[in-house]
Amino acid sequence: MPEQIARIAYQNKKVVYGILFHATAETLRTIAADPKHLGAEIGFFAVLHSWGSNLLHHPHLHCVVPGGGLSPDGTQWISCHPRFFLPVRVLSRLFRRLFLEYLIRAFDAGKLQFFSSLEPLRELHAFFRHLAPTRATKWVVYAKRPFAGPEQVLDYVGRYTHRVAISNNRLLDIDHGNITFRYKDYRHDGQHKTMTLEAEEFIRRFLLHVLPDGFQRIRYYGFLGNRYREEKLARCRQLLGMPACPPTSEESQDYRDRYEELTGCSLRECPVCHQGCMVTIAILLPSPERQTSITDTS
Repeated sequence: MPEQIARIAYQNKKVVYGILFHATAETLRTIAADPKHLGAEIGFFAVLHSWGSNLLHHPHLHCVVPGGGLSPDGTQWISCHPRFFLPVRVLSRLFRRLFLEYLIRAFDAGKLQFFSSLEPLRELHAFFRHLAPTRATKWVVYAKRPFAGPEQVLDYVGRYTHRVAISNNRLLDIDHGNITFRYKDYRHDGQHKTMTLEAEEFIRRFLLHVLPDGFQRIRYYGFLGNRYREEKLARCRQLLGMPACPPTSEESQDYRDRYEELTGCSLRECPVCHQGCMVTIAILLPSPERQTSITDTS
């Protein structure tokens, strides 16, 4: 989203991030359902990231979408064009229109709050002047080439779904209150560069990406939506001539056994001495007498 809206999003994370999901989902499903483009019901999931490589605020969604969908009557699988999924220019224009419509509705409903330098936007005309440049700019919608296969999909999903703003392998040095890390400079062809920040600034940038309590940053839509997923995925597999998924066992394998089977590492083993094992003796519930309120001093 453009910088003008990203600034509003920072002060209204829950509302604006929700709009980002809603506008994205409606855009993809609307264009895909149009017979001029695909004429099918698609399924996809979207993952919210709020950071750029330099840890600054840059909210955007990553969507993983199968290359086709179910026909309106559910009797056939409709594949997308071999060279592209949906026209990105059409997606970009509809996404921009829908997003701005939903943002204005949120403003009219009094759901947006403005503080500090954005406080003048509480006034209607100032709010519209602030949004005016975003109507004339091109909003970036980027479609990547298809994955090579299911293994690559799993690899991608594993790297992106539960990511945090920065991973440990990008941290290069901590010295005298300064932190040096590696980042990609996308303004210069994605060159790998290093950046050194004071610890306070590094922590400030990291905390920019703390989400509101309970906010769902991974969401599913279309035939991947939770309500009809099992039924519609079975129909998709049938139309594509794929074998049905085997029924899941009622007594599922313990996740620790599954992890060890896949990685060769044991979650039961002590990570320090690699000899002892952690054994759960009891789970202590919090005592009401020990709960204390924390005063917000910000």
